[in-house]
Amino acid sequence: MGDNIIGMEDMMSIYEVTDKFGIDRESISVPLEKDGVGSVSWDRGVLEILVPAEIATLKWLPALESELVKLGFERQDFDDAW
Repeated sequence: MGDNIIGMEDMMSIYEVTDKFGIDRESISVPLEKDGVGSVSWDRGVLEILVPAEIATLKWLPALESELVKLGFERQDFDDAW
């Protein structure tokens, strides 16, 4: 797999961040090709996350979290107890 294509590890780390905000995975769109510095947008109920090519995904995750906050998402407190 090329360096400009996201892998399962990239996707799972993105989900770890979006899950903290309670964002439904069905509303997330992530193009397979990495590009530039990455971006995050929310339009018509779809969160589009463009993974950056210029920085490692794991290093970019704090920026993803920051962008989600700027878009109005709030971290959720989940009670793990059933």
